[in-house]
Amino acid sequence: QVQLQESGGGSVQSGGSLSLSCKASGDIPSNYCMGWIRQGPGKEREAVATIDSDGSAVYADSVKGRFTISRDKNTVNLQMNSLAPNDTAMYYCATDHCARVVVGIPQTWGQGTQVTVSS
Repeated sequence: QVQLQESGGGSVQSGGSLSLSCKASGDIPSNYCMGWIRQGPGKEREAVATIDSDGSAVYADSVKGRFTISRDKNTVNLQMNSLAPNDTAMYYCATDHCARVVVGIPQTWGQGTQVTVSS
């Protein structure tokens, strides 16, 4: 089973930008999606963005127009702009069949990277 390793994240002020990256240790099946799932303090898990091997992406309404997901084979990136305090969360890279990733229940997860947005 592949392992996922995230990088990026950190702390930023409201309105700022951050970029996350995730690299898989092996090949992701071509019928699998990769995506980013976040969980903030006291909040439910949220599938932020999901992308398939053709580059088709799905975004949560809460991040549309602000976040952009991209993928290059076994690497997935998340560019986050116009960040707000309610974007504060642990962000996890994930992969599985697209139907599982898009609803936030993938079988393969990274360890997560913290994003903190201050007002």
